[in-house]
Amino acid sequence: MNKEGFIKEIILKLNEININIDEKTGESFYKYTKLLLEWNEKINLTAITDMNDIILKHYVDSLTINKYIEEGKEIIDIGTGAGFPGIPLKILNPNNKFILVDSLNKRINFLEEVKKEINLNKIEMVHARVEDLAKNEQYRENVDIAVSRAVANLSTLLEYMLPFVKEKGLCICMKGPNINEELEDAKKAIDVLGGKIETIKNIRLPDSDMERNIVVLRKIKSTPNKYPRKAGTPAKQPIK
Repeated sequence: MNKEGFIKEIILKLNEININIDEKTGESFYKYTKLLLEWNEKINLTAITDMNDIILKHYVDSLTINKYIEEGKEIIDIGTGAGFPGIPLKILNPNNKFILVDSLNKRINFLEEVKKEINLNKIEMVHARVEDLAKNEQYRENVDIAVSRAVANLSTLLEYMLPFVKEKGLCICMKGPNINEELEDAKKAIDVLGGKIETIKNIRLPDSDMERNIVVLRKIKSTPNKYPRKAGTPAKQPIK
């Protein structure tokens, strides 16, 4: 797909989820895509390599939570991988501060290249295990919104995310189609970590049968200092 075709397609697809972008913004997504495919030949960033699929399954999917991003709020993306949902959200919200966290340095190097290539400001890439970073006073309970896409089961994911969120802030978990069991299993974790479910939105990506659930929690009280537990423990022994 050439640049003009790509820009036309992303404008069209985002319009279907009520997001309007101009050609200049479409060009930023095109540059991101070119870098993603280029680097993907060297390091494993994505199994999705068709440009139409990248638009739908990475960009449109990431931006289904864009309506929760308020002007001026600081956002942390936990386990960002190749930059999802953080980079698409940043492109659409240039005035918000973003922090993208990943445990693999090669991915962070890629994201630094993306930042430079598409001239993103007010964005920080952090190479760290989230369990360790959440103990750092600079980040702990210091951001307005934590986001994450398909990183772990909900109970584990919330132990990664909620410690970063300040009281009254939001935690936005992007999950697959079947979440009822995860929600049931996460009840104790939600309470212990200081969260409260605000809304669960079931969506279908445009012109596809791909179903998603967006779980939005409000931080209603401070997270106890013992959480997150040491690296590896939240995944092996979720709070139950």
